Amino acid sequence: MESADKNFMRRALELAARGRGSVEPNPMVGAVVVRDDQIVGEGSHQRFGGPHAEIFALDEAGENANGATLYVTLEPCCHHGKTPPCTDRILAAGIRRVVMAMRDPFPAVAGKGVEFLQRHGKEIVVGCLEQESRQLNAPYLTLLDKGRPFIHLKWAMSLDGRTATTTGDSKWITGPLAREHGHQFRGLVDGILVGIGTAMADDPLLTPRLPGDESPRRVPVRIVLDSRGRLRSDSQLVQTAKVFPTLVALTNIARPADVARLSSLGCECIVFRPDADGRVPLVDLAGVLGSRKMTHLLVEGGSSTIGSFVDEGLVDSLRIYVAPMVMGGAGATPAVAGIGWPTLADSLRFQFEPPVSVGPDLFLAGSVVNRVQESLPTSEDPTNPFSARRSRLH
Repeated sequence: MESADKNFMRRALELAARGRGSVEPNPMVGAVVVRDDQIVGEGSHQRFGGPHAEIFALDEAGENANGATLYVTLEPCCHHGKTPPCTDRILAAGIRRVVMAMRDPFPAVAGKGVEFLQRHGKEIVVGCLEQESRQLNAPYLTLLDKGRPFIHLKWAMSLDGRTATTTGDSKWITGPLAREHGHQFRGLVDGILVGIGTAMADDPLLTPRLPGDESPRRVPVRIVLDSRGRLRSDSQLVQTAKVFPTLVALTNIARPADVARLSSLGCECIVFRPDADGRVPLVDLAGVLGSRKMTHLLVEGGSSTIGSFVDEGLVDSLRIYVAPMVMGGAGATPAVAGIGWPTLADSLRFQFEPPVSVGPDLFLAGSVVNRVQESLPTSEDPTNPFSARRSRLH
């Protein structure tokens, strides 16, 4: 039975992943209804505010759901939100057994769905492929646990870890297929962030530009760290601010006239008290973005900005494109600047997925080791500390 449960749960996880970029800030959820060892219904949460995965699966199963087993990647909801409780529908369908990957830490659920179903005589199994479910929904769990988005750091570099030559030449390090691959991910995130140095040097647009008629699933907010209000009025970011949402994070060091200038041109300006180095306090900014229910933040550079996020421990994953070239030069720009860590033992560690070839380039994706999967309690933990927030990674 355990082996069969895992097989059906793997299918539910595959279905859940279809919602990436469409359901946030909700979690990705998949559901499978099985009767007599045959799948009779499948479903996934498809869009924010839409029906939950269980509803689609039960609708497809119809009368075959009576006496069947429901596999779901996250604890079914038991409260009225944007949709009615899934637990009521599970009872009405006659489901006999519910196998779920993990409890939902959302305070309105947080074990209450399990308790409700058990009170009504349903056989409950919790923890089937729990780690895989936590990995899939790490952004959702991070937002709940830390009150900030899941933060991806992204860069393109040479084999020797450089993002620009000694003269500053950086276009283009990777080929068109790698850049298209990067744009695909841009269309799945809530925000794309760069520092003022990159904004001024590259004059980026920071929008997902996809091939053909393909549309991004999300319209990300373009975010610029600009402590002194130096972003130019004729930059692409400012010129398109009334079309694409643009947030400029400043400090009170910036002249009020520059804050007013950027605001008048369509930028949303947020002024922070500067940190000890006179810069935008990244922890505070991350908290603001989390309060807006941003689930994914993509930090694209430059090296000083990426280094600052690393120094603050504000990193959950890396997305790195490696070109088959060597730049050389002690003065060439490194991928990650900042203060750094004094010893190897202090350094952040990552677990990488197998590399993927994107044309002549390599794509590497990795997650910080000992992250949200370990900081949040497992389904077997009887405590309920979800109201407490952990402000730092380590």
